[in-house]
Amino acid sequence: MTTISPQREVTRDLVLDAALALFTEKGYFNTSVHDIGRKAHVSIGSIYHHFGDKAGLARALYSALTAHMAQRIGTLERQHGSCHDQARAVVAELFDLTESAPPVMNFMLYARHREFLPDEPPVCSSRPFAMMREMVRRGMASGEIRRMDPLIASTCLFGGPLRMITARLDALLPRPLPDYLDDTWTCAWRAVATS
Repeated sequence: MTTISPQREVTRDLVLDAALALFTEKGYFNTSVHDIGRKAHVSIGSIYHHFGDKAGLARALYSALTAHMAQRIGTLERQHGSCHDQARAVVAELFDLTESAPPVMNFMLYARHREFLPDEPPVCSSRPFAMMREMVRRGMASGEIRRMDPLIASTCLFGGPLRMITARLDALLPRPLPDYLDDTWTCAWRAVATS
């Protein structure tokens, strides 16, 4: 089994952090590998060694972010029993993530991934979003959510909260997202709940 050295892991993380910041600030196409190297304080050769090219770096960033989100959703599913509680916890987590790491949510929701990662599924088909749809299907099976097309139910349940996130990223909301959680969640849940 091959292990990654701590220094190699640090370099990789520095590059991913720099790429996230620059892709969010300037956009993928307006960011060069040289820009990323300067921001991460690593050599261009190191970036190519770790990621192959800029597309490989974007792919690694997309993969790391979706894997992290999927892991968090899985943890929340295990911590909460009902669909209601699981979905509310996911919304709370996404709101908290937006406040603590806006570039992450910006990259996930605003980047036009298909333009520079044409072989990756669209973000709405990525593992975290698939897990959220599966959560809704289980809610239907348990009787917590009305029977309807699962995509429609997922959009009704999570679409409003996701729009609140984009409103916060666009500086349309004056207060932190957790301040809006209760009202946002009440509206979202009422759209799909059986009672």
